Amino acid sequence: MKTISFYLFGIVFCGSFASPLIAQKSRLFSIAKGEVTFSSEAPLERITATNTVVSGILDISARNFVVKIPMRNFEGFNSALQQEHFFENYVETKDFPNALFEGRIIEACDLASPATFSVRAKGRFTLHGVVQERVVNCTIVVTKEGVRVTSVFDVQLAEHGIRVPRVVQQKLASMVKVKVDLLFSETAEK
Repeated sequence: MKTISFYLFGIVFCGSFASPLIAQKSRLFSIAKGEVTFSSEAPLERITATNTVVSGILDISARNFVVKIPMRNFEGFNSALQQEHFFENYVETKDFPNALFEGRIIEACDLASPATFSVRAKGRFTLHGVVQERVVNCTIVVTKEGVRVTSVFDVQLAEHGIRVPRVVQQKLASMVKVKVDLLFSETAEK
C-alpha cells in the first residue's frame, strides 16, 4: 500500500508545487473507503459491476486529486463468462490494468470545514490506455469522518478505444453510466 500511495502522490504532485513552502501547506487525505459502479443499459441486457478496491489521494489545500481503479476488481456481472469478456475483450486488463482520474476541483471551497459543496472536477481520465480530458460534476460532503465525494457520469466506450462488436450491441451499451462514492480520510504524518 505504501508503494501505491507513493506512486499516486508522485502523479498528483510532481511539478504541481513551485516551492517547498507550498508543499508544506498540503493536507493529504487518502481513500479510506471507495466504491465505483458501472452499468450498461442495453435493449436486451442490463450489466452492473462494482469495484471496492479503489485507491487515491486528495490534497484538500490545493484541491488536487488522483484516483486509481484496478479494472480486474469489478464484480457482480450476470455471469462468469460476461466478466471474462469484460476483462479480456473490452477493457483488456492485461494491457491496461487500471483506470485513472487525476485532476483538480475547479471551484474554490474550504475542504477543511464541515460543509456540502456542489463542484466540478476537471482532469485527465484514463481508461483502456486512452486519456480524455473530463469535467465531472461532484458533490463533496466534509464531516468529522473525512471528505466524501460522490459523482455520476457517462463514459462513451468508443472515446476510449473500446469497440463493441455488432453481434453484442443489443446486450452492451455504447455508453456506460459510472457511479463513484469515495471517502477520503486524513493521511497520518510519518
